[in-house]
Amino acid sequence: MLTVPNLPAAEVPDGADDGDNVELRTWGEPTHFDFEPLDHIELCTSQGWLDIEGGARLAGSRNYVLLGDLSLLEGAVMRYALDVMVGKGFVPITVPTLVRGETMVGTGYFPGGESQAYRTDDRDDLYLVGTSEVSVTAFHGGQILGHDELPKRYVALSSCYRREAGTHGKDTKGLYRVHQFQKVEQVIIDVADEATSLEHHHGILANSEEIVRALALPYRVVNVCGGDLGQPHVQKFDIETWMPSRDGYGETHSASRFHDFQARRLNLRYRDAQGSVNIAHTLNNTVAASTRMLIAIVENHQRPDGTVAVPEPLRPYLTGRETLGRPLR
Repeated sequence: MLTVPNLPAAEVPDGADDGDNVELRTWGEPTHFDFEPLDHIELCTSQGWLDIEGGARLAGSRNYVLLGDLSLLEGAVMRYALDVMVGKGFVPITVPTLVRGETMVGTGYFPGGESQAYRTDDRDDLYLVGTSEVSVTAFHGGQILGHDELPKRYVALSSCYRREAGTHGKDTKGLYRVHQFQKVEQVIIDVADEATSLEHHHGILANSEEIVRALALPYRVVNVCGGDLGQPHVQKFDIETWMPSRDGYGETHSASRFHDFQARRLNLRYRDAQGSVNIAHTLNNTVAASTRMLIAIVENHQRPDGTVAVPEPLRPYLTGRETLGRPLR
């Protein structure tokens, strides 16, 4: 039964893969330049900000080292995303990124996703999470929450680890599909009510859209089709941000609702106002994932001389600086 998928919502479009996802809306126009733009690898390497060969020497392919301003920019993006969510009333939470197998099962990543996860040896039998969603959602597993405690709104900043087994091609170059990155994640736990879950779903999507717009990054929102939907999902919306080097949009956020799929596996319950015990509903969405956001910021905000304009919301985290880097041209 653990391999039986959730039932998609009626609003989920039919389709076989991500090519059948349905665009719902766009914001901004794809960035056009009156000069020859650099991709994030060329620009960041030339500025001395990115060392992919150094990352490979340390840890193998699809690893990297961030230096100088790019490392500072990563920290600025993560802290800005976290601060925005705290300002919206989400409770910041720091959770383990090494978890037990039952935690991966409870959140729907196992069985089926074992090939994508890093596992310790048999002495510990622990797994590195690919997203803090796993730890945060499972935090109240086995508990009965009071109705006055809901909704639970959490935001977590963590390192994330993904094997990315089976991927190849242009996605594996640079920072787009890597084994380790930083991510700010939003998680909601609430009552088992379909309308309430749908309202939360649109709310967490709006939170992330607000951040992408504030950073002046063109994007689109897609309704993920059935064939591209994960086993636990009722429905998922992706934000895809414009990346000039791809000459297209690249996925940066995934907003998901699960109804009681995860909570049932985790035995995550609540007592309603009438005293009855029910299985909760869960949702989550990316607020900002470091490497893909860095690609979008650097590539969209590059200047003709090879420097990078800092989006206004990030300037307070970078001592007020408006530009990063030295002229390359």
